[in-house]
Amino acid sequence: MTNHLFDLIRARIADPARPFIETAEGEVLTYADMLARSARYAGAFAALGVTPGDRVALQVEKSVEAVFAYLGAVRAGAVFLPLNTAYTPAEIGYFLGDAEPKIFVCDPAQHAALAPIARGAGVAQVLTLDGAGQGTLRVAADGAAPQFTDAERGADDLAALLYTSGTTGRSKGAMLTHGNLASNAATLVEHWRFSADDVLIHALPIFHTHGLFVAINVTLLAGASMIFLPKFDARQVLALMGRASVLMGVPTFYTRLLSLPGLTREASAGMRLFISGSAPLLAETHRAWQDATGHAILERYGMTETNMITSNPHDGTRVPGTVGMPLPGVSVKVTDPDTGRELIAGAIGMIEVKGPNVFSGYWRMPEKTAAELREGWFVTGDLGQIDLDGRVQIVGRGKDLVITGGFNVYPKEIETEIDAIDGVVESAVIGVPHADFGEGVTAVVVMSDGATLTEADVQAALAPKLAKFKLPKRVLFVEELPRNAMGKVQKNLLRDRFGDIYKA
Repeated sequence: MTNHLFDLIRARIADPARPFIETAEGEVLTYADMLARSARYAGAFAALGVTPGDRVALQVEKSVEAVFAYLGAVRAGAVFLPLNTAYTPAEIGYFLGDAEPKIFVCDPAQHAALAPIARGAGVAQVLTLDGAGQGTLRVAADGAAPQFTDAERGADDLAALLYTSGTTGRSKGAMLTHGNLASNAATLVEHWRFSADDVLIHALPIFHTHGLFVAINVTLLAGASMIFLPKFDARQVLALMGRASVLMGVPTFYTRLLSLPGLTREASAGMRLFISGSAPLLAETHRAWQDATGHAILERYGMTETNMITSNPHDGTRVPGTVGMPLPGVSVKVTDPDTGRELIAGAIGMIEVKGPNVFSGYWRMPEKTAAELREGWFVTGDLGQIDLDGRVQIVGRGKDLVITGGFNVYPKEIETEIDAIDGVVESAVIGVPHADFGEGVTAVVVMSDGATLTEADVQAALAPKLAKFKLPKRVLFVEELPRNAMGKVQKNLLRDRFGDIYKA
């Protein structure tokens, strides 16, 4: 039997005794430990009734055991569904109802609130796992055997389901196959020159494609090791640079590290590579980092639906403000948003991508899939241009997507909640440049006559309904929203008007 993704991982293990993960507390787990622990989780899932193709959903704090649970789900043939720890119970209810997982795993502290929601969505088993790697799922895994016959899964079989917000407010489940994940990770190992000698500082969340599929899968396929931190702490990361070789991060990581006086060329001398993604990296951050450390940040571009699409080179010039060139095997073109006609170099249009990294469609949304996957080309919704050298530059987002701290936020979902508040006539949510988060979620609100709403009132009304990263950092009030002749709100004018509100 073959399990496409895990077979590739297993084949890249040169020495099972080599370290795979070192925790913040100093515990070291080897590749042999990874094989045994992931086998136990696979066995536990199978014993709980999971069969190939069933979904396994987790909303848990970051832990080494959660990594092994992911790998165990892959080995059991399940479709792994990681959920952001910031999602509210109402949001979790939607995801579980839509994905219909066989198992849902949550933090023990959330079990009382989420178990009834999960059972109401038809989930057969609700288990727990906390940030220390303890809970009923861990108990089940500890009771399973350290060997497992992996479920047969081919390149076209689903390995993961990742939800991304929709412009209509309804989240879409991007279906990622074994082939999608395996091919992209293998390409990145080669393109970024990863080897068994590399040590990655892992400070990203693992419910997101960046921290889970890029960071962990690349480490596994290189036979490398990682220092696994529960969260990003700038001082801790800086202190670890002397023992590591690679950092994968979002722009927020780099702006916060730049604020530390200890960030010097000497402190970062042993590092091989600094990678940034998930949000736009400001050109000034790129230059400031190079001035401080002597290293040029390698910026790349990817999406939930595609994993990584482009990357600045490992060897060669990394141009600030660009996301590099298409990865080997990946094709990128810029088209007219209205006609789909491919545009010439330098013209701005819709970015479309094709390759083995592109997802197989949206879960139970055939019409949406047909609209955004055209003859193998995925219409990203991002506006950009390709220069004569083949470098891609992202200039905007046709869908008004806001990327804040590496997380995707779609304005429509927030606008719907704001418009439901008493005293609000209408609202527009925009992304405004923010040095720390890349973009700050910003709400522009029109109040009804006589209403006395404040910024704090709106934020308080939204807090129970939306994940924290979706909450507006600022709520601004205006007499009316700017509109064009067709009545469409001109968000570009709002972005121009309020573009400096987060500048010191």
